[in-house]
Amino acid sequence: MAGRTGRLRAAAALAALLAVLSAGSGRQEAGAGTAGFEVAASMVHGTAAVSDGDTLRIGTERIRLFGIDAPEARQTCDSGAKGEWACGAAATARLHALVADRRVTCVPRDRDRYGRMVATCRVDGLDLGERMVAEGLARAYTRFGDDYAATEHRAKTERIGLWHGPAAAPWEFRADRAPAAAAPPAPGCRVKGNVSTSGARVYHLPGGRFYERTRIDPRRGEAWFCDEASARAAGFRPSRD
Repeated sequence: MAGRTGRLRAAAALAALLAVLSAGSGRQEAGAGTAGFEVAASMVHGTAAVSDGDTLRIGTERIRLFGIDAPEARQTCDSGAKGEWACGAAATARLHALVADRRVTCVPRDRDRYGRMVATCRVDGLDLGERMVAEGLARAYTRFGDDYAATEHRAKTERIGLWHGPAAAPWEFRADRAPAAAAPPAPGCRVKGNVSTSGARVYHLPGGRFYERTRIDPRRGEAWFCDEASARAAGFRPSRD
């Protein structure tokens, strides 16, 4: 009887282990440059409609290409001696040409604060984000990963696309046209509580890498703090820059 009971317990333990492994098989750890995000095993496939140089839609899913930031649709760029050119429209048109009537495969990496899937997308094995950066039609967005930093360096060295002249980075272009950021409540309250595109609540101290470019918008739950303790108490963690 004792032997039979032991065998039953072992079988039950094995079944429980298999159930755990089965439940976990639908997720896998993200690759390099993803800041530790988990990636859903299921991928999004299909033909895509293009919104701009870094955003597309497959079915009802809006997708932001991971690791890049393309010029805004109406943004113009300086090409030096040749004057301004419609870099935003060019980026949109190029992404459309890359995906037109082709099957696009996207691997999810995250969700941004607008609810869009952030994903690495490919057509026939071609990484769309990398190609846009290689052709100088998008900037590598290194805040969340350096996947395309080397590709951008090559495009910059060869003065391709955006690198023809002193073009404003897309995030700078948006910042210049955004509503005025909230001012600190008091002269000594210089800690910036920021909500990132992934929803992370992070605070930045004066002198930090991202401090100057961070704008505080209370409508998004962002705030100024007079010290680190207050920022932590409000649910913000220190920046890892």
